[in-house]
Amino acid sequence: MSFFRQSDFVGDDRSSQAQEDLDRLIESIHQELIPHLEMESPNPRNPVIVHRVPEPWQLLGTGNYAGVFYHSDYSDLVVKIYATGRLGWEDELEVYRRLGSHPSFSECFYAENNFLILKRLHGVTLYDCMHRGLKIPKRVIKDIDRALEYARSCGLYPHDVHGRNVMMSDGRGLVVDVSDFLEEEPCLAWKDLKKAYYLLYLPLFSWHRLRVPYPILDLVRGSYRLFRRVFDRR
Repeated sequence: MSFFRQSDFVGDDRSSQAQEDLDRLIESIHQELIPHLEMESPNPRNPVIVHRVPEPWQLLGTGNYAGVFYHSDYSDLVVKIYATGRLGWEDELEVYRRLGSHPSFSECFYAENNFLILKRLHGVTLYDCMHRGLKIPKRVIKDIDRALEYARSCGLYPHDVHGRNVMMSDGRGLVVDVSDFLEEEPCLAWKDLKKAYYLLYLPLFSWHRLRVPYPILDLVRGSYRLFRRVFDRR
């Protein structure tokens, strides 16, 4: 199965060149990346483990089901590959089909079994903003709110929207991961994050370049997930 749609990230006068670049990237994925990539997902609750990435490909990030990779010759594109045995790429493709083109989301240009070629979003996750002591303006939160409302208008259900799945880019908010947006089960992650932002971050942390170590951020993240599992069972 394949899927491709032209996007605003290339102008009409470059559409043929963009298609050629896409074709070369697909060839590299099949010949260089997939045959030599070593990645596993031993636990669906934790990010996948990438053991080896063939040159010139590089790892950009990992999620619980997939890894995201990029090639230096194609700086505006990334490849999201689902780990063996992990489903969901078809659902994610459907999410991108419904979203179409929106400034706060990525776009899908091509898909095959277990991988997607997406528009690359440049920025810093809110999780990493806390680690680096970068100030997060209200506009970022409001942008993400508007993006999630747009997703709902497309018949989607924003799910698992947390600090590692949203990003700040030039003072604007972006939503990085939409893979679970077909799940109709209620999710309070973004609502809870906003509460923490307005009640804790703005009055206590926004005025200081406080750099929070990753072990503390991971502890907070793990504690929140445990709290939600226990609280939601009541």
